[in-house]
Amino acid sequence: MQIIKKVLIKQIVTEKSKSKLHENFNEHKMRLEQECQQLLFEQRKLQHKKGVSKQEVAQRFQQEIKNRKEKMKLLDFKIEQLDMLEIGSEIVEKEVEALVEVKEGTHWNQIMNEAAIVIKDDIVIRIDE
Repeated sequence: MQIIKKVLIKQIVTEKSKSKLHENFNEHKMRLEQECQQLLFEQRKLQHKKGVSKQEVAQRFQQEIKNRKEKMKLLDFKIEQLDMLEIGSEIVEKEVEALVEVKEGTHWNQIMNEAAIVIKDDIVIRIDE
């Protein structure tokens, strides 16, 4: 029988990976800023239509803009944390699922131990089981 188990993907921070993460965070932040500008444009466009409650439109759009600004604050925090990270430290990048074979006589604790795949500059360097 096979079961699904969560496996952590960890990354060893290098100059290359740090700059790549910085770039990704900044791109995401710019995308959110563009979305805010687009939402403001759409809001102005909708408010000039007849039969539409201007207050309701403004409220809905402001909530969407607020959500994006919160995400931008979180990205700023992540960038700040990234700047403090030392080269060589390990960070958890994401979590994936893996199939694990379970048979009679298998030690359950061994199967359920936390597993991790460690990556350095997009190359797997270690698998911890």
